[in-house]
Amino acid sequence: MTKWYMVRRWITSQFQHLSGKHVAVAVFAYAAVSWALLKAAGEQELTTPIVDFVYYLLVTASTVGYGDMSPQTDAGKWVVALFVIPCGLGIFAIGVGRLAGIALQFWRKGLTGKRSVDVSDHILILGWNESRTLHLIDMLLHEEKNKRPIVLCVRAEIENPLPKDIDFVRTTSFTDETAMARAGVQNASCIIIDNPEDDITFAAALFCASKNPDAHILAYFQEEVLSNLLKTHCPKAECIPSVSVEMMAKSAVDPGSSELHHELLNTRKGMTQYAVHYPADAKYTTVNALFLRMKEKHDATLIGIRRDSHVQLNPPLGAEVKPNDLLFYIADERVSDFSWEH
Repeated sequence: MTKWYMVRRWITSQFQHLSGKHVAVAVFAYAAVSWALLKAAGEQELTTPIVDFVYYLLVTASTVGYGDMSPQTDAGKWVVALFVIPCGLGIFAIGVGRLAGIALQFWRKGLTGKRSVDVSDHILILGWNESRTLHLIDMLLHEEKNKRPIVLCVRAEIENPLPKDIDFVRTTSFTDETAMARAGVQNASCIIIDNPEDDITFAAALFCASKNPDAHILAYFQEEVLSNLLKTHCPKAECIPSVSVEMMAKSAVDPGSSELHHELLNTRKGMTQYAVHYPADAKYTTVNALFLRMKEKHDATLIGIRRDSHVQLNPPLGAEVKPNDLLFYIADERVSDFSWEH
């Protein structure tokens, strides 16, 4: 092993371990020495004005070499050949490599959930149930296209399953203030909590309610006991119970019920159930008048009304519809421009 080879290996190893600060100092020193040597060699056109010098140095160090500027004196040519080009190639390569490394590290942090998300008014999903969660995200992406961003926060040791579509945060606990802050829990407009363990769902719901009392919190429970307990502590939380047993019983008595409910919940196929608020400035009306108007103008079927946290399904035709009532209807697609006037 020759001494020159050992020297090269030592230089290479030293450059690889340079910090960002050291790289910046090296670039500044390279530019200063290059300018001084070219100035001493009489290369006025390469050193004055300073913008021409910076342009020439970048073009030369990056090996682009447009040829519109070049040394004119013999001394200048020696300076460029022995210092500007060799040192510039090394420093340029180190700079580009360091920037690429920073970009890759930033991307990897996002993929592994170690980076804070910069969103607000988003949908935050807490929990991972593999295909079930992916199906949930797929439906939300369809419903919220170009609207609210989606952030998935999990405890499982996975990477972002949909890096092009959603933001991703990993945590060891859904009550970890630092990790939940990275997920933007304080700024979320809707928080969906769906875990295999009900006790984790319960603790996460209490934590989220304390950090963001204005968020629409949805919590899925296997057992009704914790669901009722959460409602006593967080009246605004919407608890989603498991209906698998009820669905089997219903389908046994009324065949096809499971298919009907599946279609009503599927936003990509057939008729789906939606909700819309009756405008605050709209006139009082009746279910009969509104039912006919929605059906005739939008091919939508009114099926229920929610008022003061009470839901009334299949309301009487003579029932009154008041401003701010939440109306439930069935349609092929969500209606974004209801015509409320006669």
